[in-house]
Amino acid sequence: MERSPPQSPGPGKAGDAPNRRSGHVRGARVLSPPGRRARLSSPGPSRSSEAREELRSRLLGLIERSRVVIFSKSYCPHSTRVKELFSSLGVECNVLELDQVDDGARVQEVLSEITNQKTVPNIFVNKVHVGGCDQTFQAYQSGLLQKLLQEDSAYDYDLIIIGGGSGGLSCAKEAAILGKKVMVLDFVVPSPQGTSWGLGGTCVNVGCIPKKLMHQAALLGQALCDSRKFGWEYNQQVRHNWETMTKAIQNHISSLNWGYRLSLREKAVAYVNSYGEFVEHHKIKATNKKGQETYYTAAQFVIATGERPRYLGIQGDKEYCITSDDLFSLPYCPGKTLVVGASYVALECAGFLAGFGLDVTVMVRSILLRGFDQEMAEKVGSYMEQHGVKFLRKFIPVMVQQLEKGSPGKLKVLAKSTEGTETIEGVYNTVLLAIGRDSCTRKIGLEKIGVKINEKSGKIPVNDVEQTNVPYVYAVGDILEDKPELTPVAIQSGKLLAQRLFGASLEKCDYINVPTTVFTPLEYGCCGLSEEKAIEVYKKENLEVRLYTIYFNCEFAVNGSDRVIGFHILGPNAGEVTQGFAAAMKCGLTKQLLDDTIGIHPTCGEVGNRRF
Repeated sequence: MERSPPQSPGPGKAGDAPNRRSGHVRGARVLSPPGRRARLSSPGPSRSSEAREELRSRLLGLIERSRVVIFSKSYCPHSTRVKELFSSLGVECNVLELDQVDDGARVQEVLSEITNQKTVPNIFVNKVHVGGCDQTFQAYQSGLLQKLLQEDSAYDYDLIIIGGGSGGLSCAKEAAILGKKVMVLDFVVPSPQGTSWGLGGTCVNVGCIPKKLMHQAALLGQALCDSRKFGWEYNQQVRHNWETMTKAIQNHISSLNWGYRLSLREKAVAYVNSYGEFVEHHKIKATNKKGQETYYTAAQFVIATGERPRYLGIQGDKEYCITSDDLFSLPYCPGKTLVVGASYVALECAGFLAGFGLDVTVMVRSILLRGFDQEMAEKVGSYMEQHGVKFLRKFIPVMVQQLEKGSPGKLKVLAKSTEGTETIEGVYNTVLLAIGRDSCTRKIGLEKIGVKINEKSGKIPVNDVEQTNVPYVYAVGDILEDKPELTPVAIQSGKLLAQRLFGASLEKCDYINVPTTVFTPLEYGCCGLSEEKAIEVYKKENLEVRLYTIYFNCEFAVNGSDRVIGFHILGPNAGEVTQGFAAAMKCGLTKQLLDDTIGIHPTCGEVGNRRF
């Protein structure tokens, strides 16, 4: 959830600055003994980008070398309260009175870019942005302010990242490049079936990478069958060897795991294979697989713990069912499989398992691909049905019972209708649960330092600079509330976060119009709004929706301004096509620009360039 910057009531806004003095930028006298002035020598009035960057550098320098900095206005009562608080604590501060310097408004503008806070007072303690008046008093009442003042610069690390997935590693490596002392804590709690993996997170080990490789393996099998129609002659029957495939995939993943560890080592990032848990402000406990505990401190923390598959909470689910955590390293062919769920994970797994020639059934509680365009989702399901995947609609499992042990064994599943009293049962070799994922935020001690989470989802609300409600704690990746759960998003946000934290950039992650692809047998790529969401935002009468059916399905939603606000494609190589259209949408793609673009023939992508 995006939140507005902290606001302080009363006067103190940029521009309300009586009693301006001409001359150099400098601080007013500090109220707390022994007071001193904050000085920022100014190059003189200038609106150039060079002068702005120089001012930003001087502000960061002041923050870097000061124990406490208060950006204030002399007539602001909230600023006075904060200065009196530090005075009562006997803490020496640097105070910059923005109403008493000639370019105070420009200072406040640049400060707003750095902190995402537009009001005064604006307080930093030992390089940590505490916030405004209310946040400072809250920190004082909770003991956090005292902790910040006591620790000074005596932390073990500048930055500790909890979680070694895509976002965490991206942030760690960028911070190290910027010269900071960084640690990554990563520990995989084994699944109920005992599966664990190496450094790199979900995407590399049990997500995008093995999923795409298995998807490709299934497509190769289909291509072999289709090749006969194009003159290829061979005598052997085409069949798939599960063990050969999984061995090759796991070998590839192991090489990636090693590559990540090597990259951290080359950048002098400390990697600790232990479970991280906050025990107090700025301090975590790291527990390794032997139960040995070590404690570390840091000035700032990034939470990048990701998510794990959800279970049904019924008899036999954790005992006998598997999830995507287990599937990609399963040492035996799963055989006849029931996939429970209609998420993209469920449909992707069902698709490639069917592509290997297995008997696959998908049990659907309500709709396919919730959150995606529903017309396209139904087309995905229809294509899968035509190619051998069976669907049980409006049913949910209520019990899983083991009939026979084995590799695979036999399981009986009892399910009930979501619309009545009807029950059904079936026998399968494997039951794969893909009903959603839960954020790994509830058992890492966040409550001990006051970090707020969404109690229902476990996700962490942050502002537009990925900062939690605790000033020195940030979060990236799938655990963020109301942000896309995608690897490239985590990588980008982690990198930009490190750059902002350590002064290299002010750029924020853009979460709008992020493209994605569902790797079902016929791929589904999309960028922007679904038709349902576009109608909700813009109203149906303000939209044009066009559907192509040549080669494959391609749908555009265009609002009244002629701008393309949604792109959806169902067909071969949908991910490759979507990437190009996503870049165009970032640049403000319009219907007219599409009409004016000549396509490459014969390609799938040219359909998007045909006139509406």
